[in-house]
Amino acid sequence: MLDAIRSAEGRVFDRRAYHADAAELREDPRITGDVWKLERAQHFEESGDPAWEAFLRGDWNRVIDIFEGERSDLEQQVKTYERQGLRLRRLRIVERPLSPYLRWEMQSHRVFVESGYEIGVLEAEAVRHHERRSPLPELMVYGRQVIYHVHYDDRWAPAGAKRIDDPVLANWAADFISGLYARSQPFLDFFHREVGTAAPVGD
Repeated sequence: MLDAIRSAEGRVFDRRAYHADAAELREDPRITGDVWKLERAQHFEESGDPAWEAFLRGDWNRVIDIFEGERSDLEQQVKTYERQGLRLRRLRIVERPLSPYLRWEMQSHRVFVESGYEIGVLEAEAVRHHERRSPLPELMVYGRQVIYHVHYDDRWAPAGAKRIDDPVLANWAADFISGLYARSQPFLDFFHREVGTAAPVGD
């Protein structure tokens, strides 16, 4: 079924259009319940993101300050999801050793979780048997009705998404991610044990 998602026909959006379409979808009263996000890649290109630029400069304190400054907006986003009848849960697959990108991203995810978001962490070894031909795709699944197969360019910079309106595939994808999520560990448990807020050594 993962191959079916990759090859499924759908509407392809650039990054801006994808975000606009997803925002409109979240306001659709027919879309309720779980929203699943599957994050597999260990590095994304975040050019233009102030926190990423601070990380590249080696200004770790600025990274933390920027993420902390997003807390009130994130709390409001959680309330908006609740108003829309949606529950967003993210599953973060991690490879060892943790990439510099993941150590940076997890500072953001910490603030997300402390602001009310739900994120689970699953070791990559747990999904190897699903990846004999290719890594798991980056997915968003809305209300068991719509899948966004999120696209990236060759640098792993965000490049939009393909929208798949197929309840059969969406149901399967929701169950698949939910099953993996059930085996994950709470984000903050992983974060405090494996990451912490100190600047990564050697980065």
